[in-house]
Amino acid sequence: MAEHNLSFLPVAFSLATSCMSALTVLGTPAEVYRFGSIFLLFAFSYAIMVVISAEVFLPVFYRLGLTSVYEYLELRYNKYMRILGTMTFIILTILYTSIVIYSPSLALNKAAGFRLWDSVIATGLICMFYCSVGGLKAVVWAGVFQYILMIIGLGLVFARAVIIKGGFGPILHDAYQGGRLNIWDFNPNPLKRHTVWTVVIGGTFTWVGMYATNQSQVQRYFACRSQWDAKCALYLSLVGLWIALIFASLDGLSMYSIYKDCDPLTSGIVSAPDQLMPYFVLDILKDYPGLPGLFVAGTYSASLSSVSISINALATVTLEDFIKPYFTLSEEKLSYIAMGISLLFGIVCLSMAALVSVMGALLQAAFSVFELIGGPLLGIYSLGILFPFANSKGAFLGFICGFCVIMWIGIGAQKYPPAPHRTVPLPLSIAGCQRSNDSTFVSVIVTSPSPAPSRSYFQEYWYSVSYLYFSTLGALITFIVGTVVSLLTGGLNKEVDHRLLFTKKDFMVNIQYWKDKFSAKQVAPEQEDKTEKKSISITKTSVNETHGIQ
Repeated sequence: MAEHNLSFLPVAFSLATSCMSALTVLGTPAEVYRFGSIFLLFAFSYAIMVVISAEVFLPVFYRLGLTSVYEYLELRYNKYMRILGTMTFIILTILYTSIVIYSPSLALNKAAGFRLWDSVIATGLICMFYCSVGGLKAVVWAGVFQYILMIIGLGLVFARAVIIKGGFGPILHDAYQGGRLNIWDFNPNPLKRHTVWTVVIGGTFTWVGMYATNQSQVQRYFACRSQWDAKCALYLSLVGLWIALIFASLDGLSMYSIYKDCDPLTSGIVSAPDQLMPYFVLDILKDYPGLPGLFVAGTYSASLSSVSISINALATVTLEDFIKPYFTLSEEKLSYIAMGISLLFGIVCLSMAALVSVMGALLQAAFSVFELIGGPLLGIYSLGILFPFANSKGAFLGFICGFCVIMWIGIGAQKYPPAPHRTVPLPLSIAGCQRSNDSTFVSVIVTSPSPAPSRSYFQEYWYSVSYLYFSTLGALITFIVGTVVSLLTGGLNKEVDHRLLFTKKDFMVNIQYWKDKFSAKQVAPEQEDKTEKKSISITKTSVNETHGIQ
């Protein structure tokens, strides 16, 4: 917990870095390139997420003095719910960390010529060492420099693209002509991959699950020196998230402007969307030695932050939830055990990285992992914090229902992907591609599409729900089922410590703070006038007394 002495500035950078990670550097530009800049609407999701995390969840968690966020589940429900939450987090984090290990290795493979699996193993080994001996304080402060490197890498690519195109105007013009400025799509259809509703609503649920109830994030603002610092860290991290999102989106628009007549993906130059950004970097920066490496350094640094804090959090919850309650050990022994656990989880994450290589697009895979488990977990925390009648039976059955439904949809979506017309990218062209001696261009023969096979109701609709709604459905099902079951099993007769609930006082604290501050400003001039008058009066009295003495 870094002695609970961290200031808000490094924590804010660390939160932004680990949450965005290499998935932003590689996935977001490719997303904007193929589907347009509607991805920028995640800026609204980030804002709503930060407000909810800072104003609803943080006050409850911080006043309880938690080390593991899953301690709350035992305090609010029972120890079995705590174990369930911890195990869910461990599974979730291992899957996510394996993705984060694999993605920068892909960048190294394409942009710097490193062999892919050599890079994966190197990344894992470095992170295992980094988080085993560095401690939370080192992880957080490293995040500051890693964030700067990530922004420099993204900004460098955009600056070079602007120079190539002769300004930002041509990039915007090409984006407009190519339909890439399609931000405001208000289509309410939940089957459409990205709309205003899926991104803002679905994205909010996804990110709240990550920021408000995930140990990897919560542990860092638990380590702040005060609740005020923790809130400042959350709000400042929002600025960091916005900056990274904007630069990554600008890189995607720049990529489209340069490749609008020769799509590397359609032409066969690259084989997957996640390879577009590394190829783009090598293409436009190849005449500038060291600059492609700077981009790789930014990608790699972002990944290091995410992986190290994840493994650190895995070790923390394992110690707090599975070792300390059952064994009496000295701090020295616990320290060695923590190092051993970190190494063990590093090995497990390395092994899981092999699965990531066959999971498809990195960005969507990462979101899907969080939504399959993060949504139901968010549901049981929200139920406990908001409703005093919630009990362990309701929370458990709600979680099981939410988890089963989302797993059903998730597995079905993998087996029966949405129909092509629901996920087709915006138009891309290869009309301007030219074969050259040093090109790896592969001719593409365009054939008439075969008639779409008939699909059942579940395949056409149920399994085609936008992946961004997975977390929303999981949280809502958990919340609703948990509420009903709690009411039916005597929840209204349950007495709950108000410290475990979000109360009116938590809601009013900020309003009262600004009210007091405003009142102080109003009172200050009056007090200053009174002080001045009193000073004049004292001076006159002193003068009179002096004259009297004379």
